[in-house]
Amino acid sequence: MTEPSKVIHIRNVGHEISENDLLQLVQPFGVVTKLVMLRAKNQALLQMHDVASAVNALHYYTNVQPSVRGRNVYIQFSSHQELTTMDQNAQGRKGDQDTQPNRILLVTIHHLLYPITVEVLHQVFSPHGFVEKIVTFQKSAGFQALIQYQSRQSAVSARTALQGRNIYDGCCQLDIQFSNLSELQVNYNNERSRDFTNPSLPSEQKGRSSQQSGYGDAGGMYSLQPGARAVAFPQMGNAAAIAAAFGGGLPPGISGTNDRCTILVSNLNSDKIDEDKLFNLFSIYGNIVRIKLLRNKPDHALVQMGDGFQAELAVHFLKGAMLFGKRLEVNFSKHLNITAAPDTREYLNSNLNRFNRNAAKNYRYCCSPTKMIHLSTLPQDITEEEIIAHLEEHGNIVNTKLFEVNGKKQALVLFETEEQATEALVCKHASTIDRSVIRISFSQLQTI
Repeated sequence: MTEPSKVIHIRNVGHEISENDLLQLVQPFGVVTKLVMLRAKNQALLQMHDVASAVNALHYYTNVQPSVRGRNVYIQFSSHQELTTMDQNAQGRKGDQDTQPNRILLVTIHHLLYPITVEVLHQVFSPHGFVEKIVTFQKSAGFQALIQYQSRQSAVSARTALQGRNIYDGCCQLDIQFSNLSELQVNYNNERSRDFTNPSLPSEQKGRSSQQSGYGDAGGMYSLQPGARAVAFPQMGNAAAIAAAFGGGLPPGISGTNDRCTILVSNLNSDKIDEDKLFNLFSIYGNIVRIKLLRNKPDHALVQMGDGFQAELAVHFLKGAMLFGKRLEVNFSKHLNITAAPDTREYLNSNLNRFNRNAAKNYRYCCSPTKMIHLSTLPQDITEEEIIAHLEEHGNIVNTKLFEVNGKKQALVLFETEEQATEALVCKHASTIDRSVIRISFSQLQTI
């Protein structure tokens, strides 16, 4: 056990949690004198007026699970006895080593509800001095940018004025640190990078991502690592939709850097599976180009997704899923794409592809198979009994709920197992009830 300290360490502090939220958590126990948000680590350090106040808070939360905005946070004494200026400036960098003021700023943007471009960043930062270069990239900590000023004083002024401010009302919050880089290297002038001292630089070729000499790991050690890519949203066909869906970050386990679009699915139940059923399952994670069942390996299939990011979502969320009594093996294929042939099924122009419309909403709903499915585009006069009759062949239905959203009927159906819910989705998505083609997706709700 760490010895009592007036400094409290809080873990699992999501980006939706503000400084004020944490203050409300502990202020009943005494005066808070300092607060440091370690955004990159989802942690915070909070210093009480005295050790007794911190002990009272820890004692209370030993018996009561602290929760902020629906998220459980975890509280313990810090190994620090006092928060120093160095701790406050460190903001969660590796080793908590203080970085001296520098003309280059590392900016992390939280609550990213709107896409942020070089032009937007230049508009925000240029009032504080001449901005020479900007590079943007995506890391696990979220959407980040490196801003190089002509002078160190301009960078210090910008950080003082803008730290913690929002670019747009209620979102796109700036978390600003000093970088330890001495010079940014910019190869292209485009929406992701810009050298304002060299306007003659080319824009990158269409479809290629800029090779910015390794700012891709700037959110970790802030050092140059050859070969890392600095792009806003790698391999993502709809960057704005992804930014809106994931708040500038990505789901845990998703790198966002995969460029392989074709997936090999094996251990299928060859007696029950077909192309349309695979389409119904994989289209939850992205648009489908084409699907091929391998005739020489009846329990294998190839699925070509719209882009590498969508393929990565499908592999991540479906690996190990149960369907028709088999545990699916889902991996990237060695084939870059599936060649159109008589034995392939084309879906590129299918109006059942979900991500042609409301892409941000569909990305937000991506998850592993659950026991609960959500039904939409239902007939207006449908009853719960009709829904049960349509789905009950696939498993034991525990509960149902019929409701309206904007005057349109929707339903939630809870099955006994994830496999039963997956089978219902695979078999009944895009099926017809009273001339209405219904849509089915997994719901992340736990209960009805």
